[in-house]
Amino acid sequence: MRILALVVARGGSKRVPGKNLRLLGGRPLVQWTVDTARSVTELCDVLLSTDDPAIAEVGRARGALVPWLRPATLATDTATAVDVALHALNWYEHECGQVEGLLLLQPTSPFRTAQTVRRTIASFTEHHSRPVVAVAPAADHPLSSFRIVDDVLLPFVEGGGLELRSQDLQPAYVPSGTTYLITPADLRTRRSFYGPEVVPVVVDDPVERLDIDTPWDWTVAEAVVASRSGAWT
Repeated sequence: MRILALVVARGGSKRVPGKNLRLLGGRPLVQWTVDTARSVTELCDVLLSTDDPAIAEVGRARGALVPWLRPATLATDTATAVDVALHALNWYEHECGQVEGLLLLQPTSPFRTAQTVRRTIASFTEHHSRPVVAVAPAADHPLSSFRIVDDVLLPFVEGGGLELRSQDLQPAYVPSGTTYLITPADLRTRRSFYGPEVVPVVVDDPVERLDIDTPWDWTVAEAVVASRSGAWT
């Protein structure tokens, strides 16, 4: 089965400026994901989509395929992951042949393991190419959440479980941002990595599912690296 890994890393980042090139444990953030993907032999290629020449150079140096710089229209805050993925997928299939799966990897999950990538691929194969999304236990259960209407707290889910003990609530999950795997046909038809009958891959390790989106997340990531000195080499 030919599965293409796509690493998406644009140059702009408002909350953590220069995030994808910023050094984490001595390596640019984007390199963590490229290195992990390159270690998974089940992937036919690792394609890096970026609008930044410096990010592109890091990718090439680590063995990723970087044949072009992403068009400016796909490097804005409003450009969607699906648009970026389809741009890369269309180019790759035109130039390198068709693939049976597209694996989206975001550099903001630097501690994702090769094992989780392989689990994602195994689930994709086992479930006859249904979409696979990595998920993590929700930090806050939706039945314990509120909304504010006219300065009044109202249950976010009507008839929810505000009176239930946490151990009595059915487990809830959210996308971890770690892996997304889908067939090209499904992505083109749905224009989404989600849809009916999506297969979950649960990522329990809070370190692995860390998604760097804010300066605080970066601080946590640095603390993780410092606490595991030598474990990432």
